[in-house]
Amino acid sequence: MFWTCGGPTEMRREARAEARQAPTLAALATIAEAFEIPSPVVAIEPYGRGLINDTFRVAAGGTRYVLQRINGAVFPDPLRIMSNIQALDRTARLHPDLGFRVPALIATRAGDAGLRAPDGSVWRLMTLIEDAVSLHRIEEPEQAREVGRLLGRFHTLLQSLPAEVLGVTLPGFHDTPAYLARFLSVLARLEGARNDPQIETGIRFALDRQALARRLADARDRGEIPVRVIHGDPKLDNILFDRDSGRALALIDLDTLQPGLILHDIGDCLRSCCNRSGESADGRTAVAFDLAVAEPILRAYAEQTRAWLSAEEIALIPEAIRLMPFELGLRFLTDHLEGDRYFKVAEPGENLRKAGIQFALVRDIEGKAEDIRAMVSHCFQTP
Repeated sequence: MFWTCGGPTEMRREARAEARQAPTLAALATIAEAFEIPSPVVAIEPYGRGLINDTFRVAAGGTRYVLQRINGAVFPDPLRIMSNIQALDRTARLHPDLGFRVPALIATRAGDAGLRAPDGSVWRLMTLIEDAVSLHRIEEPEQAREVGRLLGRFHTLLQSLPAEVLGVTLPGFHDTPAYLARFLSVLARLEGARNDPQIETGIRFALDRQALARRLADARDRGEIPVRVIHGDPKLDNILFDRDSGRALALIDLDTLQPGLILHDIGDCLRSCCNRSGESADGRTAVAFDLAVAEPILRAYAEQTRAWLSAEEIALIPEAIRLMPFELGLRFLTDHLEGDRYFKVAEPGENLRKAGIQFALVRDIEGKAEDIRAMVSHCFQTP
């Protein structure tokens, strides 16, 4: 249930998304004080680099919190998100030995997990993990090892949380065959766009790799790999490190916590961490998959997971590493062809450029296929 602040106002989700205006500080304070925290709120400021939800840092009673407006245009069932996070928090409390921290949800004064504001938007308040920072890029091997350890501990924790307990918060997420089908549908309607050489290059790249889109989905459908609980978006931005010790503390942005394929998490984490030029490369640095970063991540991950990760899943890790940048590039390219309707862009052509970066990463991964297979095999060997 949601507690309603100031009376209910039902609005279409699409209208809410189009009219996502920044609330005033007074409105934010009213929303924050509807939760079970000390009053008054003494400070509110924008927080983080997230592109989906609107996020603010709140200070009250000597404690700081994270206040978020959940983007209803992306997440159709905010209550399910909160329920999944609560299930994760309960599980983490039962396994303190794993040392995994989960931002705790703060209930409203009515005892509910979230709040529906008068404009129909849904808000939540969580504890802030203090003295923690995120990294823009990995600079040293120990940071890479910390990423692998954290993801491994997180996945080990999730093994005690049955997939059927959690609801699906983002239907169709990481459904690569569906992304491919949408791309092909859009392409059939926009043949004129292929007059642009840059667009044509991206289209040919995607069409030549259609079989890749089904690789993990087919293995799942044949029962070769299981559905497990996954984070869904374990990129480097979503990993918090202790400011002083450098130890990885937590995976945040838990909105996509749901049943899925653990290989998507592994591949996406490596995609994010090992592209040294970054996801918005400017052409001055060649796009490449850095094996020197991937190896310590994967080795540390294997130390946490080799006891329970199946041989079939391990064997498909190289395909997952190749698939995830292909999937993201396909989504960027499709969005460009549709007029930039999903991803925010600062300038025309940005989604096309980002698609090219991800496809260049795929090409580099393909050129290093033998090295990647050898690395995976070596990392998961019994020590």
